[in-house]
Amino acid sequence: MRNQTIRYLIVPGWQGSADEHWQSHWQRSLPGSSRVEQRDWLNPDRQAWVAELQRSIDSDPRPTILIAHSLGCITVAHWAAQAPVEALSRVRAALLVAPADVQRADCPPALQNFAPIPQHLLPFPSQLIGSDNDGAASAARAIELARDWGSEATILENAGHINVTSGHRRWEQGFAYLYRLQSRSERRTRLRA
Repeated sequence: MRNQTIRYLIVPGWQGSADEHWQSHWQRSLPGSSRVEQRDWLNPDRQAWVAELQRSIDSDPRPTILIAHSLGCITVAHWAAQAPVEALSRVRAALLVAPADVQRADCPPALQNFAPIPQHLLPFPSQLIGSDNDGAASAARAIELARDWGSEATILENAGHINVTSGHRRWEQGFAYLYRLQSRSERRTRLRA
């Protein structure tokens, strides 16, 4: 199933993804993977984060699947709303895990410059994975974001923020969502050929 010509681009959220985070495990496990490295993980600036995502996509000509977590999901949405057509065409799909609702009442001040969240359909297939007890976005809000972005939505039970704190270190079962999304993307590419 894993396609050697695909690049998996990891897009971490606020504070980055530590070594024990599932994104780091996936980066070590998936061939052809790399990570967006933000200059400042603690004080995220929307323009800087979107620009760095654009640089990361531009740095490799291979078709890319984005694997985003938390604020990384919101970064992807902002990027897709203003990215050049050529860059958008290289992104084949996006797995959007535990998006952070930066418009919620208790949003940390450091994240508020990412509001408002774009409501545009993403121009590539996407799968949003949320949780019914995620403090960063309620299940209802995750479903609303999925609808806005045209993403398929899955809400996990008692999964928290789908991070190390909620027990998601290796998150092997997450690969099933990734590979289903990749298969959907490959079918779409074949149909357009």
